[in-house]
Amino acid sequence: MADISRALFLRHLRGTPTAYVRHVSGGKTRHEGVGLSFWYRPRTAVISEIPVDDRELPLLFHARTSDFQDVAVQATVTFRVADPTLAAGRLDFGVDPETGAWRVTPLEQLGGLIVETAQQHAFDLMARTTLTNALVDGVPAVRERIAAGLVTDERLAATGVAVVGVRVVAIRPEPELEKALRTPTREQMQAEADRATYGRRALAVEQERRIAENEMQNQIELARREADLVAQRGANDRQVATEKAAAGRIAVEARAEHTRLTAAGDAEATRLAAAARADEIERIGAAEGTAEQARVAALRDLDNRTAITLAVRDLAGNLPDIQALTITPDVLNELLTRLAAATRTAATQAGAA
Repeated sequence: MADISRALFLRHLRGTPTAYVRHVSGGKTRHEGVGLSFWYRPRTAVISEIPVDDRELPLLFHARTSDFQDVAVQATVTFRVADPTLAAGRLDFGVDPETGAWRVTPLEQLGGLIVETAQQHAFDLMARTTLTNALVDGVPAVRERIAAGLVTDERLAATGVAVVGVRVVAIRPEPELEKALRTPTREQMQAEADRATYGRRALAVEQERRIAENEMQNQIELARREADLVAQRGANDRQVATEKAAAGRIAVEARAEHTRLTAAGDAEATRLAAAARADEIERIGAAEGTAEQARVAALRDLDNRTAITLAVRDLAGNLPDIQALTITPDVLNELLTRLAAATRTAATQAGAA
């Protein structure tokens, strides 16, 4: 909007770089162009301000496909006033000379014209397109159709409007239908997700099974090695026991042999000693026999008194050492009795010899 200032009965207008201003006074054009700045009389001035910058016009309308399904088309049309003089002659862009505000809403009228034209071409296209094709390939088709229709529209061309570009954001069905259409895909994706989940679980179970089998194999291997170790230890113990038994047997045999040899030596020594003793006894016996015979022969020629004397002497020689002797009648009788018995024995032996 232009900037208007006051000075007594005059007004000063200062335009903008994107606004085309046309000043008419007395049926003649006084000022016309972009970015103007001039003085004018508000009582006699007719001023029009036409924006020449690019304008964005959002579109949102409903259409029906060939299979009688409602869809919502969301698009944006970019346009600008290419011929301001022509647009000022077709639409009322006049502003208040005092305030610079539009008297009417020309941009809304221009926007309504563009919207109706775009909807007409979109409706015509959607009426020949199924819902599936509209959802799959409808965006570029609608964009091209609207752009071509707006560019070739005679009314817009006569108004001096140029279409810069058309963008179709989306073509969407009704919420219930969209939900129904999403259901198979959602279920398929959910099924794929479930399969992936089950696959991961199956893989995890398989991994756990392999780990369990590996642990079992390790335990079996450890048990086998432990059994081998126990068997080897048993064999070693048996070998040690066998060696000890062999060593003990050898020691026992050695001791037995030593004992046998010792016993044999002792027996031989005993036999030799016995033989020597027997020889000695035999020799002594022979000598004693000879001596006894000589004694008997000597005693045989003695008288009784002499024999008794010798017997008493032998008896006294065999008696123990007596330090003090007390002779009682009983003792004397017993002594005499023993002496008489010894004398008789000696006499008997002498008589037998």
